[in-house]
Amino acid sequence: MRIIADRHLCAGHGMCEALAPDLFRVGEDGVVVPADTAAGERELLELVVDSCPVGALRLG
Repeated sequence: MRIIADRHLCAGHGMCEALAPDLFRVGEDGVVVPADTAAGERELLELVVDSCPVGALRLG
């Protein structure tokens, strides 16, 4: 499982980083950079995807 970030849609709100700082970070350019994820983190990833205010994240 992986997280897909739409770098053009991301507005840098940082909700993903706040909810899962080990899996996401907002770079210096203000755009999210997702880390590789493990299958056991699905519930957390679903929460993060659902919490993105601009819908820039999805599971792939």
